[in-house]
Amino acid sequence: MLKKLYGRARGLVSALWREVAKFGTVGGISFVIDNGVTLLLMHGAMSGSEAKARFVGATVATLFSWVANRYWTFRHRRQTNMAREFGMFFLINGIGIGISTGFTAIAKYGLGIQDKNLLFAAGVVGIVVATVVRFLAYRFWVFTAERPSPGVSSGARELVPAAPGTPEALAGTAPEAVPGSSQDASSA
Repeated sequence: MLKKLYGRARGLVSALWREVAKFGTVGGISFVIDNGVTLLLMHGAMSGSEAKARFVGATVATLFSWVANRYWTFRHRRQTNMAREFGMFFLINGIGIGISTGFTAIAKYGLGIQDKNLLFAAGVVGIVVATVVRFLAYRFWVFTAERPSPGVSSGARELVPAAPGTPEALAGTAPEAVPGSSQDASSA
């Protein structure tokens, strides 16, 4: 019993870790897009409008992030109603953009900071805070539909199969072990 519980916990942590790693990769690329666009605008067309430049950079990065998270990070959790998912994603990102832009605005207008590098750094701190908010929101509110991978049973998130003789196993509704997991190896 304890071995099964440990195996299940290990499998769930592993599945969550994969999502976090993919989210981090998408976030890293989005970070480069956001800050690249922001820096170009802060030192060019929007010089003197640092908060607006941060807003534009974050918006461009958000568009990339939705596509990448929908089709890669949370592809097994995509909702069938794309319009609802898109709306929720942009609502959550609006909050995230508000956080990162707010850090820049507070630094400039609240603290009177004029140095572009310090204003840029304030926006980066805001991005870090917003990233935590975004991951939790995406995971629990935006990408919520469970879609199994091809070749994996519909209960793929249940990493420990039902014990032989249980109602689930007898009814054939119990999920099978995920290929490559410790349960899969022990049944071979």
